[in-house]
Amino acid sequence: MDEQTETGAPTRPALPGLAAPPPLGTSALPPGTYAGQVVLVTGGGTGLGKAIAAEFARLGAHLVLAGRTAERLAAAREELSAIEGCGRVAAAVCDIRDPERIAEVFDAAEAACGLPDVLVNNAAANFPSPAEDLSPNAWRAVVDITLTGTWFTTREFGRRHLAAGTPGSIVSIGASYAWTGGPGFAHSAAAKAGVKNLVETLAVEWGPYGIQVNGLVPGLFPHADMTGDIRAGLDRAGPDPAGSRQPALRVGLPRELGWAATFLASPYARFITGHTLVVDGANWQRRALVGPPTVPVREQLGRGPFTD
Repeated sequence: MDEQTETGAPTRPALPGLAAPPPLGTSALPPGTYAGQVVLVTGGGTGLGKAIAAEFARLGAHLVLAGRTAERLAAAREELSAIEGCGRVAAAVCDIRDPERIAEVFDAAEAACGLPDVLVNNAAANFPSPAEDLSPNAWRAVVDITLTGTWFTTREFGRRHLAAGTPGSIVSIGASYAWTGGPGFAHSAAAKAGVKNLVETLAVEWGPYGIQVNGLVPGLFPHADMTGDIRAGLDRAGPDPAGSRQPALRVGLPRELGWAATFLASPYARFITGHTLVVDGANWQRRALVGPPTVPVREQLGRGPFTD
């Protein structure tokens, strides 16, 4: 029988949730899995992009970090270079909305380290907003960076490998609302749905040439570089959004996403292509028997009534 409180109401026993992962610095693949290989990570100077790059570094990869802020790239380069086993680390300032600049980044990567064997499309733009408040410029900025920029880097990677007759692997960071829709994130959800479709389309087109294309979807992975508006959204959710509101009863740790990325691009996943792997402790599949009360997105975001 359930334990009883003094009032006679049953109490729920403490639940363990999903176990914590191995410690930071542990590698999920054999040492040297990426020795001699070049990995290009867009948005690699901060946050989850840097965490993904770190796990490739532990496995011996040469890194090329692309991002829009020179200072952050320089700091990331210094940090990642210190990882034991890491190869060379190069950095390039790049706005992925500019295909000519992307070509220059690939030229520089080839000169410094060689043609990238792996491309991680991590760079994206996002901020919460009711759909009716999105300006044309806001819509274009998010879609152009998240979808069009991903396409430009993917296209450059693919064309170079097709011309050289060499295999390669692409991992594009997606979002679960590519399947479900994303109230409060109409711009990003539409763009990420496009990224998911690119994964599925290009896996078929480029598979005969030895190029894998996969997607990787993070759940809630708090990190120091989260934007203030997203951090504020978590704070509004209550004192414990990271635990009791997740089926895993915990959030993800950035290294867990890095391990998933290194696996998808590794020799051990060569027959996996056109797939999008969700790493979120089943949070996106959670359903309640009786849904909670509907709260309009404007209210969830702390916005007042809409005025034109």
